[in-house]
Amino acid sequence: MVNTDIAGRRLANQFIRSSASMKPEEVVRRLGALQAQDYLQAVWAIGLRTPSATLAQVERAVAERKIALTWTLRGTIHFVPPEDVKWLLQLCAPRLLRQAVRRMEQLELDEKTLGHARKIIYKALKNGGSIRRPDMLELLESEGIRTGGQRGYHILWHSAYSGLICFGPRSGKQQTFVLLDQWVEHSRELSFEESLSELALRYFTAHGPATVQDFAWWAGLTLTEARAGLDAVKSKLETDVFSGTEYWSPASSGGHMPATSEVHLLPGFDEYILGYSDRSAVLEPETAPLIVPGNNGVFLPTIAAGGQIIGTWKRTVKTKGVDLKFSPFTKLAQDHEERLMLAAERYAAFLGLPVLTIMR
Repeated sequence: MVNTDIAGRRLANQFIRSSASMKPEEVVRRLGALQAQDYLQAVWAIGLRTPSATLAQVERAVAERKIALTWTLRGTIHFVPPEDVKWLLQLCAPRLLRQAVRRMEQLELDEKTLGHARKIIYKALKNGGSIRRPDMLELLESEGIRTGGQRGYHILWHSAYSGLICFGPRSGKQQTFVLLDQWVEHSRELSFEESLSELALRYFTAHGPATVQDFAWWAGLTLTEARAGLDAVKSKLETDVFSGTEYWSPASSGGHMPATSEVHLLPGFDEYILGYSDRSAVLEPETAPLIVPGNNGVFLPTIAAGGQIIGTWKRTVKTKGVDLKFSPFTKLAQDHEERLMLAAERYAAFLGLPVLTIMR
C-alpha cells in the first residue's frame, strides 16, 4: 500500500529531497553503495543527489579514485567508497563465489583456468595503468583462454570478487580495469561482525524507513545476518510500525515527513526503488510491471511525484543536446507538468547540454 510518510522520509534520507551541498564522493559514502551496472544511469543517481554537480565532476571523482566502481553487493556492480571495497568483498564474496560454482562448471571455467586468467590479468596490469574491457578479453584469447558465451564476463566477475581487479576510469565509452590493490590505496579493516553492523547503520541511515527484510535483500545477506547487523546498531536508530510491520530509520529523521508535490527524474536501477525488497510504499502494484517491461530485470528510469512513481522516461543524448521522452502512467496534473519541466532542465544541466525536444 502506498504510504506518503514512508515516501517522504525516504526522499529526504536518500538525499533526493535535500538542500545539502555534498560532493559526489560524499553521496556515495553516505548511501554506502549505489547500484551501477548501467553506468550512465548510475552517474545520474549521484548527480540527482548532488544538485550542484555535473557529469564531468562525477566522472572526475571516479578518475581521481574518490569513488570506486566494482562488483560488490548481490553480485552486481556498485559505486562504493574506495576504503570500503575490501571489507565489502570479504563480507559478500565467499557466498557469491560459492553460488557461482555451478555456473562456472557450465562455462567450463575450473579453478585452473580461472587461476591462469588471473595471472595473465595481473601481469598485464602490474606496472600500473588500465586496460579497456575489449582489450582485456582479446589478451585472454591470445593466451588461449576462450571468452565467448559469457566466459569473458564471468572471468572478470570472478577476478573482481577474488579481490584482483576493479573498474578504472572510462576510456571514451569503454570500461577499463585496474588492479584493486593499486587503485585503492587505503582500506578499512573490519571483522565480519563489524562489517555487518557498519553496513546496517549505513543502510538504515540512508534508506530508512526500511525493514530488516529490505536490508537483507539489498545487502545480499541471510535474514539471520541482517538481524545481527541491525541488533548491533539499534541504539542509533528509531523504529516505527506501519500496518503491523516494523521499520527502522536514522534517529534524527524527524518523524512524520510527508512527500511534497515536487517531481524528480530517477535513473534506472535507482536506490529509491532497488534499495528495498518491498516497493509498495512508493509504487502501486498495478504499475509496478511497467517499470520492468517483460519482467526482464532491467529497471527503466522513472518519474517520481510526491514520492510516488508515476511514470517512466527515456533520454537520447546527441552532440548538441538531449531529447527526452516522458511516459506517465496517467494524465499529469498541471503542477506536476510544470515541475516535470524543471526536473528535465536539471537533468540537462547535469549533462551540460540543452533540452532539444520533449516527447510524450
